[in-house]
Amino acid sequence: MKHSTLPLEAGGAGRLRAGILAALLGALAGIGGFTFDYAEGFSYFSAAPRACANCHIMTPQYESWQKASHHSHATCVDCHLPHDLIGKYLAKADNGYRHSKAFTLQNFPEPIRITEKNSRILQRNCLACHHEMVANLVEGGMADPDAVRCAHCHAGAGHGERTGLGGPEKANRHERNVP
Repeated sequence: MKHSTLPLEAGGAGRLRAGILAALLGALAGIGGFTFDYAEGFSYFSAAPRACANCHIMTPQYESWQKASHHSHATCVDCHLPHDLIGKYLAKADNGYRHSKAFTLQNFPEPIRITEKNSRILQRNCLACHHEMVANLVEGGMADPDAVRCAHCHAGAGHGERTGLGGPEKANRHERNVP
């Protein structure tokens, strides 16, 4: 019977490394699974508005949406995500990453503000739902449909007129204490 030419320690060291690697991967998977469950991760795959309020920073937006004019007609997803399947989940992934990073590092503004990219998505969705109403204004009268965004005048449509949630114009008036 032949014996291994490798010293016993060399074989043991390889097994030890493999064991440590398995333990680290297991711990990483366990922490990831716990975090996903704690954050109600599966809810983010749905279109349910309540999922947007899983994070406490979004609670004012969720509560104001419940009282706003669009509550009975549109959900968060209808306004804030692209309507095509791939674009929707790419935007969800991008927003999820940015929101979780900002929440973890505690470097987000309060009240939370819409990004330029998401503002363009919002504008496209306003025009898609209200196309018949705004077709002449946007297509006939303006060369650039983004020149005046719907939310500039209709900031309260999605989230009501709550202080700090009504868009940049209202937030600026509030910060300057202008009625």
